[in-house]
Amino acid sequence: MPGAEALYAHLAQGVTTVARCWEVRRSDGQRLGFTDHDLDLTFDDLVFRAETGMSAAALQQGTGLAVDNSEAVGALSDASVTETDIAAGRFDGAEVIAWLVNWADVSARKVLFRGSLGEITRTGNAYSAELRGLTEWLNRPVGRVFQHPCSAVLGDSACGVDLSDPALRAEATVVENTDRGGVVLLVTDAFDAGWFQRGRLNVLDGDAEGLWASLKRDVLFEDGTRQVDFWEPFRAQLAIGTRVELVTGCDKRFETCRTKFDNLLNYQGFPDIPQEEWIMVHPTMTSKRDGGSLR
Repeated sequence: MPGAEALYAHLAQGVTTVARCWEVRRSDGQRLGFTDHDLDLTFDDLVFRAETGMSAAALQQGTGLAVDNSEAVGALSDASVTETDIAAGRFDGAEVIAWLVNWADVSARKVLFRGSLGEITRTGNAYSAELRGLTEWLNRPVGRVFQHPCSAVLGDSACGVDLSDPALRAEATVVENTDRGGVVLLVTDAFDAGWFQRGRLNVLDGDAEGLWASLKRDVLFEDGTRQVDFWEPFRAQLAIGTRVELVTGCDKRFETCRTKFDNLLNYQGFPDIPQEEWIMVHPTMTSKRDGGSLR
């Protein structure tokens, strides 16, 4: 009997042995299982642990585009969810699947919720995580934006730039942490100043392995080292000697697409679109009246 049908048959008996289970799939591939039962449960090659103190509020589900929402709370545990991992953003946007399970026969189960983790708050030795349903994605505006800068993300299908090209990335080692929250790096290859500005830093080893950050500034020093600053404070400590990877950035300008990436045919902006003040210009306000551009 399929899992859902077996669960329905069990619920129809009146006296039930059911519990709730949650699986959290982080972006780094790690899977974590939790249950509000008093014993660990195992299915789908995952152990759903009971000692985390995990519980959840009633799930709200609606028709149409209403966002399904709920909240999960649990205790901070070194073996499952740690305050360090939450602060480092390892659980940001993690996929969540919730089941109703017959704990006496875990093959009898049904998925009640599928979505992602939203805002996570910490109070003392416990955490509270917002659960966001799949329909949230349908509430986001989509469509083409007509603007001067390029609307593509560097390296995506619209852009077409191959970021695996060695000329666009480099490995480096952290040699110093700056007062402003940035780091000074020793890079294996030579790159122009500002080459990685608006790019990305990926951490390759150490306590922060798997984390990344967007780069605000890239300064090259005379001794060959370079300092990179982040748009937001990095949420984990980058120890001296940590290996990182730098990925080049793009400022979305027409000239950059042409000179830095030779990718002009894929430029997703509109460099010749008139500025907003153009509609306010009256012919009497310019001395050049030959039918050409008002610029």
